[in-house]
Amino acid sequence: MTNKNKRETINSAKKVAGKMYDVSDYKSNEEIDQGMAVTHEQATDAYTEGTVDGKIDQVSDQNKLENHNGEEIPRKGYK
Repeated sequence: MTNKNKRETINSAKKVAGKMYDVSDYKSNEEIDQGMAVTHEQATDAYTEGTVDGKIDQVSDQNKLENHNGEEIPRKGYK
């Protein structure tokens, strides 16, 4: 890698490292902003949905969480 390419790579890395998500990223024409918006959406979806091996929480009659060791989430397909 030439020194010029190395400098460009370092400068690009610094630009990405200093970037934080902003709502306006979805409407931006900049590649870095669009990438940040997609990454934010993927992370949010994964956080919201949890894991695929989850269980349905057990709650009391007063809708208070008793524990996270409830029944398995059914994994049957639709016919």
